[in-house]
Amino acid sequence: MKTLHLLSPLLTGLLLVGCASNAAKPTAPSAGTTVPPPPATAPAVEPPPPAPATQAAEPAAAPPAAATSAPPTSAEGDYGAIYGTSSYDPVADPTLPPPAEGAPPSYDPWEKWNRKVHAFNNVVDRNVAKPLATAYVKVVPRPVRNGVHNFFDNLGQPLTVVNSLLQGKPGEAWDALGRFLINTTAGVGGVMDVATRDQVPNTSEDFGQTLGVWGWRQSRYLELPLFGPRTVRDTFGLVGDAPLSPVQRVENDKARIFLQGLQLVDVRTQLMSLDSIREGAVDEYALFRDGWLQRRNYQISDEGERSRRKGHANDDLPAYLRDDDDNPTVPMDAIPTIMPNAR
Repeated sequence: MKTLHLLSPLLTGLLLVGCASNAAKPTAPSAGTTVPPPPATAPAVEPPPPAPATQAAEPAAAPPAAATSAPPTSAEGDYGAIYGTSSYDPVADPTLPPPAEGAPPSYDPWEKWNRKVHAFNNVVDRNVAKPLATAYVKVVPRPVRNGVHNFFDNLGQPLTVVNSLLQGKPGEAWDALGRFLINTTAGVGGVMDVATRDQVPNTSEDFGQTLGVWGWRQSRYLELPLFGPRTVRDTFGLVGDAPLSPVQRVENDKARIFLQGLQLVDVRTQLMSLDSIREGAVDEYALFRDGWLQRRNYQISDEGERSRRKGHANDDLPAYLRDDDDNPTVPMDAIPTIMPNAR
């Protein structure tokens, strides 16, 4: 009994330790009972897939109209002040420039004939005119070529003087006369363009433009063999320009033919910047016909000359139609015609 009395405290302690350890262990589930897993071992919930990039790039849609009559919040008020309450309509946007007006249709009732002449001119150009102009550019230095171009441009100033007066533009006639006198004297016969350095405007007028100013506005398109685009009006204008063509007045046949040939090569050299446009055109004939008629109407309406005198670029035209130096027409001087006093 004494021994049991001594062991009773020890047994009591062991019993208390066993109960504590059993309380710390998880109890086994009973049959038919589902026990959820502990939170530490639960699988992580996957986040929803991100929205496509295109949806993120789209601007936020306008907030829907409130179903109730509650006043808009400050955020909705700011949104409406910035973006408006209606959806954006680019057609009705008052800040956009007005739509471009279509160019007037080309008056070309002789199109079948003109296309045949254009094909012939292309053969001559590719086999004769362009090779000559390419060789001219490679052999002749640029300062000399500029001098040749200035020389022929100066010869056309008297024609501009007369036609400017016929069109009722004395200011342009005075400028053309001043250019001719300055370049002929100080410019050594027009080889140097001194007048441009003195800021004297350079205008170009011919009798075809004069007929247009007098009222012959619409004229059918006509392409001349070897000498390119014209209209019936401008073909008659060549007759009015003939008396004022100084090269045509040269009595020596060899000298006259040489000057005319040199002027044709100079004109073809100025047109070399358009070769890339011609090669990439779907319809080359229509491109050059419409472009030439558009430029000619622009000249007759005098908008191009007014903008040039004010020092502004001709922004209403494409770049390849703006300046006469980049898109010249074969002048009367270069066309071989029989003059009454020619021998």
